[in-house]
Parts: sequence; structure tokens; C-alpha cells
Amino acid sequence: MKSSSVLSPSGRTLASEPGRQAFLLLRTVFTVAPILFGLDKFTNLLTDWTMYLAPVATAVVPLPAQTIMYVVGAVEVAAGIAVAVRPRFGSMLVAVWLLGIIINLLILGSFFDVALRDFGLLVGALALNRLSPRNSRNQ
Repeated sequence: MKSSSVLSPSGRTLASEPGRQAFLLLRTVFTVAPILFGLDKFTNLLTDWTMYLAPVATAVVPLPAQTIMYVVGAVEVAAGIAVAVRPRFGSMLVAVWLLGIIINLLILGSFFDVALRDFGLLVGALALNRLSPRNSRNQ
């Protein structure tokens, strides 16, 4: 079975470059996950997302919790698309968004395990940012 490979300027195949592999893995995950989780805010198939919303959010924004989740879902879908199209910008958008989620969970006073997981995701988003090319044409 023949396989075709694309060579980098150094003569190595792109598939064998660990930095490129890490970039592609992180870009894929930070594209797909926000889009899927964002869409689920409209269906609540995975969970009832409103239980993760601190009551102060509905006090500050006078909307029902589910309506806030619709906005959250739209932002998450947009963030996933941003990572796909402009990973350097989109990864920072995701990192800031995750920081907001972490703060919300800490204010809620529960789900500390989810906050810790989201901190790990935030670090992954920052790693994607560092691995992303400065010029989006070189992706």
C-alpha cells in the first residue's frame, strides 16, 4: 500500500513533526468540543446546563437561566468556529471563555472538580495559542 507524504522544508514529513501533530490535535478538540457543547445548550441532552449557572448571573442579567444558556451556547459555537478558522485568535477566545466558566463555578461554590478540569482545558487552549502560526495563511 502506497502512502503519500508531504515534506516540510526540513525534509521531514508533516505527520512526523510533534509540534504540528500537537497543533492539529488541539485545534480539532477546541473546534469540535465547543461546537458540540454549545449546541447541547439548546437541547440539554448531555445535562441540564442551568445547574452550572451561579444565581448571581440571573441577578445581574435579568433573563431566565435557560435563555442565558442559549446565549452561552451561541458563544461556544462561535468560539469553536473561530478556532477552526483563526486558531490563534480562537484559542484565546476559548481560554477567556473557560476562565469565565471557572469563575462562575467558584462563585457557585460547587462543581470544583469541573472547575479544575476547565482549568486544564484553559491551559490546553493557551498551548494551542502558542503552537498556532502567526500568519493564518500558513496553517
